[in-house]
Amino acid sequence: MAVPPGPRESPSQGKSPSLVAIKSRSPMMKPLVPSHEQPASAPANALKDKQAYKSVDPDILANAISKLDVIRSIPAPLSTVPSPSASVAPSGPSSPRLFGMGPTGSQTVGPTMTDKPPGQDGRMSAPGTPHFGAQTEMLRTLDESTRVIRQSSKAPSKAPSVSGIGTVVEKPDYSEAKIVVAMVGLPARGKSYLSNKLMRYLRWLEYNVEVFNVGQLRRSKARSALQAGEGKVDHSATYFSHSNTEAMQRREKLAEESLESLIDWLKKEGNVGIMDATNSTIDRREKIRERIDKEPGLQLLYLESFCDDPVVIAANIALKVQSGDPDYQGMSRLDAEKDFRKRIAQYDAVYQTITEPNISFCRILNVGQRVTINRIQGYLQSRIAFYLMNLHLKSRCIYLSRHGESMYNVEGKIGGDSDLSPRGWDYALALPDLIKNNIGDKPLEVWTSTLQRTQQTASFLPFEKKTWKSLDELDAGVCDGMTYEEIEQMYPEDYESRDEDKFNYRYRGGESYRDVVVRLEPVIMELERQDNILIIAHQAILRCLYAYFQALPQQELPYINIPLHTLIKITPMAYGCHEERYPLPIAAVDTHRPRPSKGKNTVAGSVAEPDFIPDLNVKRDYYGDGQKGVGMGLKPEVIAQALKNEVEQGKLLPKVAQGDLHHE
Repeated sequence: MAVPPGPRESPSQGKSPSLVAIKSRSPMMKPLVPSHEQPASAPANALKDKQAYKSVDPDILANAISKLDVIRSIPAPLSTVPSPSASVAPSGPSSPRLFGMGPTGSQTVGPTMTDKPPGQDGRMSAPGTPHFGAQTEMLRTLDESTRVIRQSSKAPSKAPSVSGIGTVVEKPDYSEAKIVVAMVGLPARGKSYLSNKLMRYLRWLEYNVEVFNVGQLRRSKARSALQAGEGKVDHSATYFSHSNTEAMQRREKLAEESLESLIDWLKKEGNVGIMDATNSTIDRREKIRERIDKEPGLQLLYLESFCDDPVVIAANIALKVQSGDPDYQGMSRLDAEKDFRKRIAQYDAVYQTITEPNISFCRILNVGQRVTINRIQGYLQSRIAFYLMNLHLKSRCIYLSRHGESMYNVEGKIGGDSDLSPRGWDYALALPDLIKNNIGDKPLEVWTSTLQRTQQTASFLPFEKKTWKSLDELDAGVCDGMTYEEIEQMYPEDYESRDEDKFNYRYRGGESYRDVVVRLEPVIMELERQDNILIIAHQAILRCLYAYFQALPQQELPYINIPLHTLIKITPMAYGCHEERYPLPIAAVDTHRPRPSKGKNTVAGSVAEPDFIPDLNVKRDYYGDGQKGVGMGLKPEVIAQALKNEVEQGKLLPKVAQGDLHHE
């Protein structure tokens, strides 16, 4: 591994190059007064303070902090890796520089790490980002000056520009967003799958979303009637026949009741209410539109899931009859499947696909093969449509791994762009075999951040690699390169504020978890388009991605346990994601900080055995009360193999090509 050279000598004749840089960068600013000089206009009683402290004018300090925050927001080129120990190059009036920035905003290149391809010594020093942190001379000066001003100021209150190192970010106001998403489609076409995917995505973005499933309401009422001694309600295929007038009236009443519950919830607190029902006729959809039009401020978006691929339909039917549906309690698998196909035929006899030109709709063919949108209105509807355009049903796995243990991990520091520790390199060497044992001969793409510890971890993997700036670790701003103990000692109020609201707390010049979620949204969009992906990133980044896949709330997100030297395998399924964890026997420090004891304690995530476990969160909730179906606990690959056998036997006819145009 290449070792960065030491810092260059600065010919600034004893003066701090950082102070010279500020003076030359902004002529309108008064020069910082060295501690040994006394300005003529200073009051006499300030002399003692100046002899005891290095003091700065508050206006100058606020201006310097503002400059610093602006400079931090400028992205640096990825072709250089400035050494953390490199000093700022000398600057003068003809070539002003501030914190390593050139006159045109370009990064001043100091000593760099020598890059080597992973074929020479295997320890590739990848391109990274410039190192800004509280250990730099200027930031230490600013922090010390802030402390002095707070202690010596005679003002009745602190200057707002220098009070604390961070802020608590407020949640965006989504109160005006009120949308009804009405599902359309035959049974076993993936409506519930799309409803739940959309709900998890929008909740991850902090919209208040609920799914109102008419089938859940029907089963719940039937269960209540049975418990009240009114007898069992027949929900066989004949119940869903449109020639069964009595049953049809009951189903219409259930649909209306579900819609009214959705509207009441939207008017009180919600942003997006999803009506999960067939809504299979123009007449039924027109009734929904007329009801929504009576409510000012509510928008209506239809979402149709149209599927004519027999393999996909067969998979959905198999999932339905094997997942513990109470409609088929006590029936054999073959009898349940036969009855369910009859139910589909009853709906298919009257089904009318969406063709109404005057309504807003999004029509998805075979869950991602083709998407048609019409009259999409507003920002949130556009966001929903774009998300749905990126979904697919292909079987795949998402692998999540933190980088190997880094030197900063060992030292207890946050942020930075440090190398891997020796144990981190051991993990990088062991990771390829673990991945190959899981993925086999299937294709895989590896995503890393621009920081060298993730790229070093991926350097031995024989797969295509892509680098994402969006996957860089949460920016700790002025606390970059510090330990939590140092932060607690230097900024006790901010340390406490972050513990109280870790998701919303933003470091000065840095980010909050909320900011990270926003910048990861494009990554989520691209993830939904991909097949098998391995993401090697950082603790905060993987917490945000993990919370998306496992539908965890924002309050829990900053405390998710993502240990070092552990591979997490996530398999998307119909009603959630199945998870497996593979901890490698390579020691590493524990960087997980649980929720403070004064708050609500969160149990650290347990490590699952590397075997299939029928997780509760991947089972369907048939009653809407959190009681999931027990199901048969079959692996997805078992169902896939059974369908493959049926195709080979001629029982199923797969689509000729996924990209073929669909003629309706």
